[in-house]
Order: sequence, then structure tokens, then C-alpha cells
Amino acid sequence: MRLAVIGNGMAGSRLARRTAEAGMAVTVFAAEASAAYNRVLLSEYVGGTGTRESITLPSLPGSVDLRTSTEAAVLDAESLTVDGEEFDAVVLATGARPVLPPIPGLDREAERVFTLRDIEDAEAIKTAASRSGRAVVLGGGLLGLEAARGLAASGLAVTVVHAAPHLLERQVDPDGGEMVRRAYAELGVESVCDAMTARVEASSDGVALHLADGRAVEGDFLVVSCGVAPNTGLAADAGLEVGRGVVIDDHCRTSAEGVFAIGDCAEHEGIAYGLVEPAWEQADVVAAYLMSDPDEPRFTGSDPILRLKAKGIELAAMGTVRADEAVSFADPANNTYARLAVADGRLAGAVLVGDNPSVGEIVELYDTGAPLPANRRSLLLGRFETPRAAESSDESLVCRCNNVTLGDLKSAHGEGCRTVEDLAAATAATTGCGTCRADVAAFCRTAAEPAKA
Repeated sequence: MRLAVIGNGMAGSRLARRTAEAGMAVTVFAAEASAAYNRVLLSEYVGGTGTRESITLPSLPGSVDLRTSTEAAVLDAESLTVDGEEFDAVVLATGARPVLPPIPGLDREAERVFTLRDIEDAEAIKTAASRSGRAVVLGGGLLGLEAARGLAASGLAVTVVHAAPHLLERQVDPDGGEMVRRAYAELGVESVCDAMTARVEASSDGVALHLADGRAVEGDFLVVSCGVAPNTGLAADAGLEVGRGVVIDDHCRTSAEGVFAIGDCAEHEGIAYGLVEPAWEQADVVAAYLMSDPDEPRFTGSDPILRLKAKGIELAAMGTVRADEAVSFADPANNTYARLAVADGRLAGAVLVGDNPSVGEIVELYDTGAPLPANRRSLLLGRFETPRAAESSDESLVCRCNNVTLGDLKSAHGEGCRTVEDLAAATAATTGCGTCRADVAAFCRTAAEPAKA
């Protein structure tokens, strides 16, 4: 089978690798000049805690025809041709682009105004940071906070301007948002919430955000992080059904036979996820469809867990925080907060900020849908009454993004993988959101210890 993958981001490169390893003739149209990299870790690269090497994804097999700096211009969905070249199947993995809100003076081409979406953006921001002392981030969602974290790590004073009443309003409740604000303040990040930006002034001297209430927030440069929009131009020009993203079914098929869409450009059941976990699920579904049984598996939606880690802060958010029963705990002095939403005796959602000792058990309970202990407080205080069902099991999930279990790590270790890097290459653990890196490192240390008599 001749397969065209349009896009070499995190979804496209994963699909290309899996199908090429299965013997398909794969051609990748990659608009960027660089090798595929982990877009989630760009903030670490900006902050200096990551390098080009550390964020680069595993290389594609040598059999892949990787065409870098080549943006596909024309897709003919009827003949399955890309720029006049015929294929047996085409997969759109064209990603998304940053959104700039319609604020007077806010221009993508303005001096000292940046977005953080690709490696070129990151390089430009690193250059600006090296000659600056203050930075402003417009947007206090996940991507904005990641950018702020990276800038603060590079030594800058950072101010986040957010229109909503509290940070991460889509993922956490107001109390959780306040704990995030406090934790970020300790990292050197000031947050200005419930603040509508009326206009932006950008010049060679700096940037000023003039707020609707008359205040002004100034910095040497501005990073805009107000969400992304799926890249659907190629699909729309080819006559495919497009909503917010390219519309797909449970097999990630578009409205044209033989054409699929995955990742940030795709829309399933009205949702364009814009997250790595569902993107990789979709890549695996298409790979399975093309390689084997066309009926299974299916992409039936995703319920990813938001994880945010930085020096001095840890956040996990999942499901809904609104339910008939809720249990919460707050320790403002230590920027620690937890809220569990319970429905029918099971975990419907949770927000965990700071040092919560039972975060692993809570994530597992959410994943499995297992009944909660009668004493809900035991989950909040680290006194879980029943040992984790999978704590010593090879089925225990270590890396959610890549579905890597403890057993997978043990198998790779048995084949000679002794370091985090070795295990990442063998299993892909740590190459998604990166939050399991500490767990994989702990496995390496434990596996290296001599067995007790």
C-alpha cells in the first residue's frame, strides 16, 4: 500500500512510523524543515531545561520517503492524489495554527509579538528572552501557563493576562485556579485575571497591553496564547466535510473514501481536541484500520487527564468537578488543593494542585471506574485504605499518552534498556506530555537495585 501522510507533527510521525514498520510504502509531506519534535515540550526548550535533542521524536524508519520543507498544495480526494502523485490512502495530519483574538494593535507581524506553536517560534522567543527582562503572556490556559513557566525558567519576570475570572477555567474550579495562581507567583509569574485587553501597542521599545479597566501591562515582548484553530484549508479545497476541524468518524475516515484525518486538524463528534493523547489514539486507530481489521479499534472519543508539572507546582485535572457529592481539601500555606467529584460511588472528576500524595491512586480510580473507598478523606490525605489494584501488576499504566505499562518497561529492561532514554526509544514512554518521566526514572533506579535475599 502506498500511503501519504500530510504533516510530520506528533500525530503524523507516529502514524508514519507504525505503518512503515508494518511494510507500507509511506511518503510524508512535512512543511517544517526540522525532524519531528515534541510540541508539548517547547516551553521547556524556551526555558532552557530542554534541548533540541531532548524534544526530538524518534527517527522514522529509513524506508519512509520524508519530504521536509514540502507543504502539500493540492489534494484530489477522488483520485487520491497529492500534488499530482497517486496513493492508495491519504492521511491528513495538518495540525493547527495559533489564534489571535481581534484586539486592535494585535498583529502576528508586529514587532515583539510572538506565538509559541513550532520550533521556529521557540527560537524567536529564546532570542527575544536573551535580550529582555520582562515578558507578557496573553492567555492563562494550559498553553499560556506552559509558555509562562518556560519564560520564568529563563530568568524573566512574567505577567500572564487572562480574560477569565481565574486561570485554567476550563479545567479547574475557582479554588483550584487560585492555588495555581499562588504557585505560579512563587515561580515569578504574576497573574492578572478577569482582564479584558482593549488594545495592544507594540514597538521596537516594547509592548503594552491596555486593559478595558484602564490599567496597562507592559513588557519587553508579548507571547499570545489564546488557543488554536485546526488547519483545514487543504481539506476544504478538496471538498471534504469541514466543521471546526476535518470531520471524521470512529475510524478517523473523512467524507471521502480513502482519506483520513488525525490530530489537531480533526473533529470527532463535534470536538477538536488539540491534545496529544487523543491525537495518538487516532493515529493508532488509522494504523490498525490500514494494516489489519478495519472494524477495530475505533476512536469513540477521549477523556484525557490534564497534567502540568513545573518546579514548585503539580496539577492534575480530569473529568468534571461538578457532581452530587464533592469532597475537597485546601492547604493555602503550601499551595495544595484537591477536589473530588463523586457520582454513584465512583470518581466523576478531580482537581489536584500541589503535593497530593494519592494522585496516582486517584488517576487510577478515574481510569478504571472502580468504586471509591467509603472514607473519601483517605484519598485526600494519602491514607488510601485499599492498596492500588495495579500497584504491583504489570498492567499498571505508567505512560498514558503511549499506553505504556509497567510490564512494557520490565520487558524493555530485560532486553537491555537501562536508562530513561533507552526505555523511551523502546517503548515511547516519556515522549508524550512528559509527565511520566519521573516515574520512568524511578523504575530505572528500582530495577538497578540488587534483589533482596
